[in-house]
Amino acid sequence: MRGADILVEMLIGYGVEVVFGVPGDTNVPFYEALQQREGAIRHVMARDERSAGYMADAYGRFTNKPGVFECPSGAGAMYSLPPVAESNASSVPVILLTIDIPLPGEGRGVLTELDCARLFEPVTKLSVQVKTPEKLPEIIRRAFRAACSGKPGAVHLQIPEDMLLADVDPARVSLHVEEECRTFPAYPTLPAPEKLDSLLALLTSCERPLIVSGGGVNRSCAGPEVQALAERLNIPVCTTMTGQGTMPDDHRLAVGVIGDNGFHPHANWALEHADFVLFIGSRVGSVVTIGWTFPKITLNKRVAQIDIDPEIMANNYENVLSVQGDARLVVQRLAAMADAAGGSDPARTQGWVDELNALRATFWENAETLLSSDARPLRPERAVRCFNEALEASGQAAHIYSDAGTPTPHMTRFLRLKDRTTRFAIPRAFGGLGSALPATVGAWFADQSRRPIGMFGDGSFGMTVGEMETLVRLNVPAILLLFNNGTFGWIKGLHRLRGHNQCFSVDFTPPRGQAIAEAFDLKAWTATSAAELDTALAEAFAWTGGPCLIDIHVESIADRVPPVYSWLTKRGRDPLSVEAEEVRYF
Repeated sequence: MRGADILVEMLIGYGVEVVFGVPGDTNVPFYEALQQREGAIRHVMARDERSAGYMADAYGRFTNKPGVFECPSGAGAMYSLPPVAESNASSVPVILLTIDIPLPGEGRGVLTELDCARLFEPVTKLSVQVKTPEKLPEIIRRAFRAACSGKPGAVHLQIPEDMLLADVDPARVSLHVEEECRTFPAYPTLPAPEKLDSLLALLTSCERPLIVSGGGVNRSCAGPEVQALAERLNIPVCTTMTGQGTMPDDHRLAVGVIGDNGFHPHANWALEHADFVLFIGSRVGSVVTIGWTFPKITLNKRVAQIDIDPEIMANNYENVLSVQGDARLVVQRLAAMADAAGGSDPARTQGWVDELNALRATFWENAETLLSSDARPLRPERAVRCFNEALEASGQAAHIYSDAGTPTPHMTRFLRLKDRTTRFAIPRAFGGLGSALPATVGAWFADQSRRPIGMFGDGSFGMTVGEMETLVRLNVPAILLLFNNGTFGWIKGLHRLRGHNQCFSVDFTPPRGQAIAEAFDLKAWTATSAAELDTALAEAFAWTGGPCLIDIHVESIADRVPPVYSWLTKRGRDPLSVEAEEVRYF
């Protein structure tokens, strides 16, 4: 049995349905083995290794299984680094297989030689080189165990080509898999009972409690449990940017998004005025706390954390209580304990809930002037309103993946999802551009009952435009939303925040998005007004002939200050105001 066949059999045993990748000199034996098992596992060819990684990342975000991608040696490995780093820092389980030069060529000047195990070590949970073919099954088991257990993350395996060509006696190896590690979280843990007793006592003794749901809640698929706990104890819930989707946005206890980028002012106000805050699955990092400057009233001694990773506990604030464990299990147990204790008197917190809902209602009432604006160029707020209405009218469940750039602040603030069948994800660990377009491929393979939607600016579009061929070749019914304004808007806005208009090397020729998409055989539209966007979105959601793109000519976030707390502060505005205000740079 060849090593390549062992590798493929192990992947099939772990339930891997699809491997994303790019062909190269060294991975031919792997492709031969995949071809022999086409009915059991599928290979999806990307046009760039970075894109293959973002496909695997989206697959891991939208399922409870690790995404798997592969690349050839040398440049292929180097191109794979950005998505692996993003997945690992975002706690997304991804496994990268680098098929490398044969082992005897090490240190001899072989073309594409690179110490890949060391290259990926700083940005993965595990990065190892396979040195004997008999070790392949053991190392594959270790890879899935590392990716899926504890805090999920990325794993890299450097597999020399000769390991795949070698013949292995099947009697000398075991191809068994660990069933627990086919999905994540594997081996979820619970804290000691007294920890939960203390936490429940804190939650039921304060008058202005607040739950903050982070990305770990989505990783653990714990949204329903967090909602159930909030309802039992009548506690309002905010989310971080990556925790969006924890609860339907129209729920009476769903306050909004906290932090710096795309925040809701009433949500940040809630964080400042709460007398006890429970963070679930959040690192309480720089975006959430606006560089650890917010809230102005210190969080020290009024915070508790639930997280699977004890290393982040009380890292930035002095916690009242730190609870290590899987978010879903811990919150599930807390809700059961609350039920057994007779629940909690909702009247105790109702005044607090009413106060936050009044602020929330005022914010949305005031936002109507922005959301309904017919100004030209098309305002991003109005574009979000158009998308919201089209998505709801379509009745389609969706996997929405947004790049970290232009769409982020307005989508995070104004996108309102009212059901759990639609998921929204933004890669926020490193803020790299170019992920959303290829991510629609991974989102589609994650669940083909949900429409994949990618949102990105024209800067991102230029980085991964070639993957439109992949979408067409695979007939992925993705809806691509290109926010087109001919600039790296976020960076240009940072220039202008410095009080001058000397914006250096940030502008470029706006792409002819519709023409480019049609050249790749996508259905495409151009929208320069709300009416045109409404028409294009309705036709896009009704389109069944494969991928499509809408080239949206939209105002840049460098023209008006976007809803970013630190930026508004620099312009002398009160970020906690629920008034609708157009803030200019000059």
